[in-house]
Amino acid sequence: MDLLNTLVDKGLRREPPTREEALAVLATSDDDLLDVVAAAGRVRRHWFGRRVKLNYLVNLKSGLCPEDCSYCSQRLGSRAGILKYTWLKPGQASDAAAAGVAGGAKRVCLVASGRGPTDRDVERVSETIRAIKEGNEGVEVCACLGLLSDGQAERLREAGADAYNHNLNTSEATYGDITTTHTYADRVDTVRKAHAAGLSACSGLIAGMGESDADLVDVVFSLRELDPDSVPVNFLIPFEGTPLAKEWNLTPQRCLRILAMTRFVCPDVEVRIAGGREVHLRTMQPLALHLANSVFLGDYLTSEGQAGRADLEMIADAGFEVEGTDRVTLPEHRVAGGHGAPEGAGGCGGHGGAGACGSGGGGEGACGPHGADGGREGHGIYGTAPSSARSSASAAAPGAADGAAPGTSEGGAGEGGAAGSGPETAAGPAAAPRPDLVAVRRRGAGTDLAPNA
Repeated sequence: MDLLNTLVDKGLRREPPTREEALAVLATSDDDLLDVVAAAGRVRRHWFGRRVKLNYLVNLKSGLCPEDCSYCSQRLGSRAGILKYTWLKPGQASDAAAAGVAGGAKRVCLVASGRGPTDRDVERVSETIRAIKEGNEGVEVCACLGLLSDGQAERLREAGADAYNHNLNTSEATYGDITTTHTYADRVDTVRKAHAAGLSACSGLIAGMGESDADLVDVVFSLRELDPDSVPVNFLIPFEGTPLAKEWNLTPQRCLRILAMTRFVCPDVEVRIAGGREVHLRTMQPLALHLANSVFLGDYLTSEGQAGRADLEMIADAGFEVEGTDRVTLPEHRVAGGHGAPEGAGGCGGHGGAGACGSGGGGEGACGPHGADGGREGHGIYGTAPSSARSSASAAAPGAADGAAPGTSEGGAGEGGAAGSGPETAAGPAAAPRPDLVAVRRRGAGTDLAPNA
């Protein structure tokens, strides 16, 4: 397929696709899906080899948020039966983080509900960061505390934080339909504050909220322009008791297309499979590892995830390896400050920030160098790739050799509307609701029960 040949060549050069090419990826048929996965997989392996970075969430403060984000179970007015608790003490948070590190996590993500932190909150989180760093050598810490005020990013950096997460979530054009208590511009401002403070910026999206293909392409191109080091791709978990409880718009096939498009637009960035993978990718999760080089281990903020042991087995069975703290995640040119980007390439590889996390330079930290095992496969087009590269998807799905989709797949969902009611598209019928797969977290942080890491 000429489109895939072009996208692979561009990805290996860190050159962005056109908007039309990105839209075309989302519009591919199920018959072409494994070819899409294999092509994006070449780009993933070129920059990240077969390494998978594990991240672990610690929910420092759950529920009772004053913001009205429609997708969130912690939102103002939410009737979801989630855990609600105030701030964990630094020791409690450090103990929770230790469980994830013991399970193989390289990064701990400290998250707190709310519009944004007070200065007292920043000091509280700073104590937690120091406690985690003292007890876990080489582990990265990312904070996610909402909208930042001036000077707060710098204080988190001084405390030892390596990164800051604040997602754009959806396109600027549709942001007001999702949230009214803050703006898209507020979110962009916080990502820029993190960058300016020398923190590694982490910013991503949520798919499945009824957005169009154009919205998905818009937000991914906006992320490329912001140039975060990490791009988490969340798939909406439609919690009962939230405004989007009936939005079942995703199939495993559509999720794979979204991840592939993200990889083509941001080829040399840590693309992370985030919330909702168990609900929407289901048995096709191993294929997604050919597109993303990072996942969350165990549970999420308010919902249960796949057991940590199952995550590790899935990674090994699919032929990948867990990235250790002795390895740097990002390709060498990003760690070094973005030198060598092709003229006019911009973001997702033109990052002008400082060095790796933990190096004192403010970049993506022990996320380090694109090493010798980076999977660099040469610069040829997809059609002339080695057989090992072209058959990478077939390790997880029979029939990949001839491009046939496994079984009788449902295909991608429509561009919006509630689950089960959307029109059929060229890629297949709309998604079927699976509320049976949504489970509220009842263990780990904020409880007396051990986590599943």
